[in-house]
Amino acid sequence: MNNFKSKSKSKNVGVLFTGGKDSCYALFLAKKEGHAVQCLITIESQNPDSFMFHTPSISQVRKQAEVLQLPLIIQKTTGVKEEELEDLKKAIILAKDEFKIEGIVTGAVESVYQSSRIKNICRESDLECFNPLWHKNQISLLEELIALNFEVMIVGVAAYPLDASWLGRMITKEFVKDVKILKEKYGINPAGEGGEFETFVLNCPIFSRKLDIVSSKITGEKNAFRMELVLD
Repeated sequence: MNNFKSKSKSKNVGVLFTGGKDSCYALFLAKKEGHAVQCLITIESQNPDSFMFHTPSISQVRKQAEVLQLPLIIQKTTGVKEEELEDLKKAIILAKDEFKIEGIVTGAVESVYQSSRIKNICRESDLECFNPLWHKNQISLLEELIALNFEVMIVGVAAYPLDASWLGRMITKEFVKDVKILKEKYGINPAGEGGEFETFVLNCPIFSRKLDIVSSKITGEKNAFRMELVLD
């Protein structure tokens, strides 16, 4: 599994893109390493509890694609476990055929479930799989995003003791302090790698401009809430 640690020949790549911090940062690193990003690939799942795919505010990746000035492939899926992988494969094959990509970039950090399945699809499709964030320290990951001026908002939570008050929070130094405490007390993954929270990037160094929030809608109960954004 290529994680960019060794210098490799520049490749034409597609990026599996959710709009969250990890896929945006993986895209940033791919470009930094000299890979030619040809397209973004997004899966829109109808299942809010998808095992594979980020769902809060997923429709707004279209706005991110605009400010990234990159083509976007959107593949819809009903989100049935394992069956949704066939829809992912369709999107990857389409990207290979249409944009002549040689590899796929993912934002996988620790999820073996996700990374192993993507790797298998890439192998079947004769594509390389790049995972620049693989096994990166989660606190270091957050600190790097802050240092690089990524503006990252929490748009979903799904673990005790997180609640609706966390939605809309930005990843800042104060946020990092808080998740360190949650890690010690409750075993929360500080970067949300256990699915504890989901994020959306409003601005970063490779956006042509910051995205503005027009409106938002919060739904959920107990310790499971999501925010759907409308952006301009």
